[in-house]
Amino acid sequence: MIKKPIDTSYLSLVGDIGKLLEQGRAQAIKNVNTILVATYWQVGKSIVEFEQAGALKAEYGKELLVRLSKDLKIRYGKGFSRSNLQYMRLLYVHYSNRQTLSGKLSWSHYVELLSIFDDMARLFYEKQCLSDTWSVRELKRQRNTSLFERIALSRDKKEI
Repeated sequence: MIKKPIDTSYLSLVGDIGKLLEQGRAQAIKNVNTILVATYWQVGKSIVEFEQAGALKAEYGKELLVRLSKDLKIRYGKGFSRSNLQYMRLLYVHYSNRQTLSGKLSWSHYVELLSIFDDMARLFYEKQCLSDTWSVRELKRQRNTSLFERIALSRDKKEI
């Protein structure tokens, strides 16, 4: 059996196409995530506006989210648990200006951030996610080690 010599130009072509596909897939995921976060923000806005029914403040009740969750799951499938709807609602409440949402953060990032009740801490972790390109796992790790609190208590903030 005679082996054909390796055609390096062909291998280069395969590598180039592979890079293009990987870049395209990464871009598609990023675009889908941006649309998903924007859609969830709109869902949150709809929930808040329905709750308020023209009033300045809502008479908030969990019954709405429970009922809405059941109906949306029947119609659209997974992704509409009561807690997920609550996060959509919180997304709108905490980011009422949609322009403040970052296309660099995933829905999972926002869910983790929205579970932080202190506004300053949430903003701190959000900025760190963006500046240091933290994954959701890294965000959770930093929260679990109380990075915000350690920096707030530290005298030498650069060392931390």
